[in-house]
Amino acid sequence: MSSILSGLEAFLAAHDAVALVEVAEAKGSTPREEGAWMLVSAEAIFGTIGGGQLEFLAIDKARELISLNQASGALDIPLGPEIGQCCGGRVALSISLLDAEKRAELVARAWARDSERPHVYLFGGGHVGHALAEALDLLPLYVSVVETRAEALEGLPDGVEAKLTALPEEAVREAPATSAFVVLTHDHSLDFLIVAEALKRGDAAYVGMIGSKTKRETFRRWYLKEAGGSEKDAARLVCPIGGSDVIDKRPAVIAALTTSQILAALA
Repeated sequence: MSSILSGLEAFLAAHDAVALVEVAEAKGSTPREEGAWMLVSAEAIFGTIGGGQLEFLAIDKARELISLNQASGALDIPLGPEIGQCCGGRVALSISLLDAEKRAELVARAWARDSERPHVYLFGGGHVGHALAEALDLLPLYVSVVETRAEALEGLPDGVEAKLTALPEEAVREAPATSAFVVLTHDHSLDFLIVAEALKRGDAAYVGMIGSKTKRETFRRWYLKEAGGSEKDAARLVCPIGGSDVIDKRPAVIAALTTSQILAALA
């Protein structure tokens, strides 16, 4: 999991004088939304308000405040040809030096943001499972890989939780509401059981299964006849994960396409 909090705390510990740059108002087409923020010290930055000339101007202003020990400042910037950006919108920035109280407040905000991150459960630690874990670990998500085989959990990214269990469907039942479930085990029968459990919840943001259109149809028939499921619930299953428009089936490619699907569903 890519954690805002851990990165923030490391940045604040490394720099005494820091300015907070926040998007106070965003009108029209802008790189970032209201509330987006970044930190600036004399030597480094943390976060982004969108990059480009907008960000360069903000960094210069923030460092000016630091050098003058000036408590606060502001910028109102049209995103047009004058600064070499063609977004067409307008951004108002508030800039302020961080004192002890503001540092504590920013850490609390980051902690709250981290705690609200969606959960993604990957069932299966094969080639695609590992590729997905690596892709998702870069994003603001809690990622868990659930496996029945201990060796399949080796080599996961540090930010990904490894869950070894003989009953992976229990992880589905224990998951928070609006979680995403991606099923890609080594056993089609196990895939079907886990998917059925995820669809039964009714509150999953995403339920996906690796496979083909044939596997999806086989699951649908089993689900309706043997698992007591409905056509409505069966229709919520994404299979094959990542879609079928791209022919390339390398694990990293499937992982990239599936990551996009998951993010869209969680949004």
